[in-house]
Amino acid sequence: MKYGVVAFPSKKLQDLANSYRKRYDPHFSLITPHMTLKGVFEASDTEIEVLSNSIRNVVQRHKPFTLHATGISSFAPTTNAIYFKVDKTEALINLHEDLHKESLGLKAEHTFVPHITIAQKMSSGEHDDIYGQLKMAGLNHDETIDRLHLLYQLEDGSWTVYETFRLTGAEN
Repeated sequence: MKYGVVAFPSKKLQDLANSYRKRYDPHFSLITPHMTLKGVFEASDTEIEVLSNSIRNVVQRHKPFTLHATGISSFAPTTNAIYFKVDKTEALINLHEDLHKESLGLKAEHTFVPHITIAQKMSSGEHDDIYGQLKMAGLNHDETIDRLHLLYQLEDGSWTVYETFRLTGAEN
């Protein structure tokens, strides 16, 4: 089965993201707006129990962190995805690194760029038009994230929560 670890932003930020996603993101109906902390990985039923315990150990070492969304950016020309840019704080980097240590397997596939996707899988022309419009709208939003969610993918391609973990630790 496929799994991933994410942080869900507040309803306010999710509603803002969804106002774009419903038009520009074909995955709109498959997953709630989120910031990925550990990308998609495969695990069996027995493996996921061990990984779940490892995630529990990680969150016990990390405090809630501030998610500061600071604007709109894009992964173009690599991919025509547009996203809310999230500040890459030391707390976020440390949490991401801990979620990719050996006990949790799988090194990160890409360089960590904290973000919340709002548009993807567009033609280059469509991307350029939409990106210009969205960049002018701007964004400056702060909130505290105090929990992570282990998600799993259902047969229809949608994602749902397998387990939720509260950040309770002492690290920044």
